[in-house]
This record gives sequence, structure tokens and C-alpha cells, in this order.
Amino acid sequence: MKSVPKKPRVPGKRGLIAYLSLFRPEPEGGFTVTCPKLPPVVTYGETLEEAQANAHQAIELCLEVIREDGQPIPPPDRDPASPIEQLVPVAAADA
Repeated sequence: MKSVPKKPRVPGKRGLIAYLSLFRPEPEGGFTVTCPKLPPVVTYGETLEEAQANAHQAIELCLEVIREDGQPIPPPDRDPASPIEQLVPVAAADA
């Protein structure tokens, strides 16, 4: 049986993984973000976009610390190519 050669890995370039993050709207505005599989990840953003960017950075930093400590990386929640569920709020129609 002929083996198929693997694609060469580009140094410093890794595949993408995704962790479910929860974005909780705060009464005073903005969003608090937590990541159930990575409990140390707690961040905040004044807008959803800022909260998403902060979550991305916090998850990367948390994974870096886990790797440096020699701990196992928690399995990702999903393949980034899979569909994403997202609530889209709209104004309610007057009855």
C-alpha cells in the first residue's frame, strides 16, 4: 500500500480550533465573556466586537499558559468550519 505524503507544516502556523464562549450583556452596558472549558478566561468589552476580540486574546493567552505549564489542552468545542449559532435581536413589532 502506497502512503500519502503529509503536507509539510509551516513553522509557527497552526490549525484553528474553537472554544464556546458565553457573552453576557451587562446592565450598565457591554459584555462579560466566559469560556466554560477554560475557566480562567473572563473578559469584558464595551461592544460585542470588542468583547469578541478580548475573548480571542484571553483564550490564546490561557492556552499559552496551559502549554507552558505542561498541562493538557482541553479539547475544542467545535471545528471552526462548522455552522455558528448566534441570536440576532430585533425590535418587537407593536401588537
